[in-house]
Amino acid sequence: MKNLLGFSILLLASFTSFAQEIPSSAIQIKTALMAAPDEKKAGAMVYGYTSSGEWTVLRKGTNDLICITDDPAGKGFSVACYHDSAEPFMERGRQLKKEGKGFQEIFDTRESEGKSGKLKLPKDGSTLYVLTAEAENYNPQTGDVKDTYLRYVVYIPWATSESTGLPLKAYAPGMPWIMDPGTHRAHIMITPPRN
Repeated sequence: MKNLLGFSILLLASFTSFAQEIPSSAIQIKTALMAAPDEKKAGAMVYGYTSSGEWTVLRKGTNDLICITDDPAGKGFSVACYHDSAEPFMERGRQLKKEGKGFQEIFDTRESEGKSGKLKLPKDGSTLYVLTAEAENYNPQTGDVKDTYLRYVVYIPWATSESTGLPLKAYAPGMPWIMDPGTHRAHIMITPPRN
């Protein structure tokens, strides 16, 4: 009986500790929107986590932008926003990751489903904004983040270097280039020089 009581207290303490690591909904929304263009912030939908760690919609949107808060279990600080045409691609990736699939299996599954038409991919391109910072530069209690870095990705499924005129790597700081050319995950990388 004593062992059961001790285990219960330990379990409760672990749950409370985990729950305290997840910022409030307000902080999650505030930080997720840091990646959004100013004119899209007010109407963007925001995904995040409940106090028990469940993935959920924290705020419904009224425009075409979807933002994702920082993963409390992740390393460093990273939030992102993307055009809603990429939602089927993103959601499928989340589903496969939840099933325990690794990077290559997720890539191969989405590639196959994209080719067959089962997975709807952005037709005209879809922009992703990613804002990152070192873990020590993020305060989850206040939502303050310093020394952030914003980069951009434009998904253009099946595009190639030949179809876009883009090189396969950047030859100068901030120069756009194409990654994963010819695949469902083809995208233009735009990485501005860091200050």
